[in-house]
Amino acid sequence: MSPHSLIALLVAATAALPLVHAASPLNVSFPPTPSKDALWNVVEDNFIGVSYELSSFSTLWGETKSLQPNAMQNYMHNLKVRMANPLRIRIGGNGMDGSIYQSNLTIPIEHIDPDAYFNDIPVHFGPLLFDIMNGMSDKVGDMQFMVGLAMRDPDFSNGVEFGKAARDKLGDRLDVLMLGNEPDLYDGHEHRPGYNISDYIPEVGRFINELTDAGALVEGVPQVGGPTICCAWDLDDVLEAGLLDYPFKYFTVQRYPNHNCGGETDSNTNISAYLSHPNVGEYLGLRSGIGHAKEAGIPLILSEYNSVACGGSKISDTFAMSLWAADVGLKAAAMNYSAIYLHTREQGIKYNLFDPPSPETATESGWRTGSPYYGALFLSEVVAPEGSVIEDLNLNNSNSNTNATVSAFGIYDQRGKKRSKLALFNFARNGTQIFALPSGLSDTLEYRLLAAPSVEERTNITWAGQTVGDNGNLEGEQQTITMNCRNGCVLDIPGPGAALVVLGSQVLWTGNSTIAGIGGYLSGVGSSSPWLGLLAAIVAGISFMLA
Repeated sequence: MSPHSLIALLVAATAALPLVHAASPLNVSFPPTPSKDALWNVVEDNFIGVSYELSSFSTLWGETKSLQPNAMQNYMHNLKVRMANPLRIRIGGNGMDGSIYQSNLTIPIEHIDPDAYFNDIPVHFGPLLFDIMNGMSDKVGDMQFMVGLAMRDPDFSNGVEFGKAARDKLGDRLDVLMLGNEPDLYDGHEHRPGYNISDYIPEVGRFINELTDAGALVEGVPQVGGPTICCAWDLDDVLEAGLLDYPFKYFTVQRYPNHNCGGETDSNTNISAYLSHPNVGEYLGLRSGIGHAKEAGIPLILSEYNSVACGGSKISDTFAMSLWAADVGLKAAAMNYSAIYLHTREQGIKYNLFDPPSPETATESGWRTGSPYYGALFLSEVVAPEGSVIEDLNLNNSNSNTNATVSAFGIYDQRGKKRSKLALFNFARNGTQIFALPSGLSDTLEYRLLAAPSVEERTNITWAGQTVGDNGNLEGEQQTITMNCRNGCVLDIPGPGAALVVLGSQVLWTGNSTIAGIGGYLSGVGSSSPWLGLLAAIVAGISFMLA
């Protein structure tokens, strides 16, 4: 029996056999309708997106349109196939704000400073970048791109040139142009000493005018995003200072609960802090800014998040972060965020969603799947195609009870009109938790588990009984557990773990989402090798037909 078959068997056995319960049963109350506050925010089924650091983008997505890693095609398609709307992709990061677009560059990205600080890597980049983006979307399915424009240099001419090229090359796939990256840190990082909100607001107006004059924007049509702040400025202060006067499509913020910029500490390696649901609400915060955005009718987006800034810490690749990433996503939706983007970077960063075997062998198999990717898989199945409303059910006073080891969310489909799903989390380090559902919810239900042996686990992680192979492919039999719930029922959720519960049946996505064949292109063999390209195309085609 293969290891993946054994995993599937163990997941099925978890549902079928009586277990030793480490915690008292909890009665789950799922109100027939969401609260008025929750109804403010209908999220689309592409609520979860992926954010990429510009400097590593071509390593991960390929150097040419015809030579794109099979693993990345599978990683992206695993998410896209579970959505009706385009998969959200953001390209930017700290290095983007110091990078230069060169229209005559013959490679997608050129590294220009071998001694650059690893958290701020500037590059030159050219129009082949758009070919790579379009090529992946052609292979995987519809995508929509958020593209960062540099604002650190007050001369915006290069950003305007790039913005116009993005509009021309990406067309309808261009979702929004992001103006700058973390301008609240320009002063602290000594890029622009003394820079503050009063400097930022008029520059935004000037940048928008220059983009409009160049044809990158249509006057009066919201096509920009910002302020993309993280740390030193409050969103409410920026909005009140004048940002509301400009035609923004999204307001954006970037949040990390901890950082590793100066090395590992007790704080950034405290795994227990990431298993505490009250900490999630505090981390997402911004309550006054959230309210301000809501009143303005402009979606608020978390354009970059992950566990520990500056590359993560030794806990960033553990199963705790699979649970945390999913809990953050649901809590953000309940707090009026319209979309969230999990951030990933160059090979070797601890919090990455995925890593190639090396930067030079990215087109081959042998990829490592990071634990946050499993959280993204979980979130990709939560929201209905027509949009859903998500409400934190505050189970066991989990919003404020620091001793609570659970959280629970109610998902209302049909844009808030119908109780449809529950997301149940058990953060306990060991022992199952009984979640008791009342009668009258549904005659039957189905659920899938996000599971691992421990919160410290790094590789033996499963979603619906499947784990991700070294080519981005889901391995093992997809497991969905069915129960009769006419007179109420109890769910035993192993700790640590989480369940996505569907009232009724036939709602969760089923099938094989692998589209690119096992293996990849050989290192050192260029796209000029027709037989290799033909073989790869044949294998990919067969995989797609079997999907």
